[in-house]
Amino acid sequence: MANTLSNLVHQSAFFSITPGNIIMIIVALIFLYLAIAKGFEPLLLVPIAFGMLLVNIYPDIMMNPAKSETGNGGLLYYFYILDEASILPSLIFMGVGAMTDFGPLIANPMSFLLGAAAQFGVYAAYFMAILMGFNGKAAAAISIIGGADGPTSIFLAGKLGQTEYMGAIAVAAYSYMSLVPIIQPPIMKLLTTEEERKIKMAQLRPVSKLEKILFPIVVTIVVCLILPTTAPLVGMLMLGNLFRESGVVHQLTETASNALMYIVVILLGTSVGATTSAERFLKADTLKIVVLGLIAFAFGTAAGLVLAKIMNLFLKQKINPLIGSAGVSAVPMSARVSQKVGAEADRSNFLLMHAMGPNVAGVIGTAVAAGAFMAIYGVK
Repeated sequence: MANTLSNLVHQSAFFSITPGNIIMIIVALIFLYLAIAKGFEPLLLVPIAFGMLLVNIYPDIMMNPAKSETGNGGLLYYFYILDEASILPSLIFMGVGAMTDFGPLIANPMSFLLGAAAQFGVYAAYFMAILMGFNGKAAAAISIIGGADGPTSIFLAGKLGQTEYMGAIAVAAYSYMSLVPIIQPPIMKLLTTEEERKIKMAQLRPVSKLEKILFPIVVTIVVCLILPTTAPLVGMLMLGNLFRESGVVHQLTETASNALMYIVVILLGTSVGATTSAERFLKADTLKIVVLGLIAFAFGTAAGLVLAKIMNLFLKQKINPLIGSAGVSAVPMSARVSQKVGAEADRSNFLLMHAMGPNVAGVIGTAVAAGAFMAIYGVK
């Protein structure tokens, strides 16, 4: 009886928990508070925070089967394998494509320029990461945080073999995506005048059904011919959008944008959170990654705004610079922030659909940036 009680007591987590685990548990609870009480992207933060909570109480939930006495891995380890294999990020892109209307981008092709400008943050962070001592592949994986695109960050880290940093990269990327409403507005107000924020844009032209059907097909052919390594992301994004716009596969559209999307978010979120065990996460490199991610995100936001202001020097019909900040690919969060900041300056101003153009362009741009890094380092 005494042995039984002793075994029960010593099997509890109280005897194995470390100060580092306690810190990470507190961080997980803060994330849960932000998601539930403040509503900061709960679909992302709740599973991530709960995965963080689980792994710091019960580390074996991420047990590698090769290191297990029984040969069995932990539950979230098998979820994580789907991240490393780029399966879950690609499925996320298909769901995003099925949910997104590319009409604003088609109606205003200049949005591609604003989406491309926002990638400046990615390349700025890349060179800064190298200066901070990261090798080229690690710097590339870290820099994609600047695109505010969690799935692409995970995809590129896996492809470049930077699984050591994947947890920190993914958590930073998803955290900044969730905090878009806090991070972007100060930058937007700093770099624009109130008069610029009040600029009203003409209504976008109607986009025909044929244009919407041809767009994902043409983009897939052009982008994947130039950078074949982007096929898993761009291809899935455009496939999901083709489901939506073709009008003949309603069941596939519904599944990709709802049931499948949410299942993938659960698997990806919990497994990403579970990579943040104290011994892996509480390192100096993690702090560098978090700082670099924030710098990249700020630079990307600023670059989109500045390019929009430059474009206005040559355009008769001015564009509201606020839509440039939506070039980071946090869909549709950054577009909503553009609308919110614009409405604060003029309640009658409606920028959401205009901002969706750069927003969607940013998704494509970040995927292209990832493909470019893979090409540079010879990864297929």
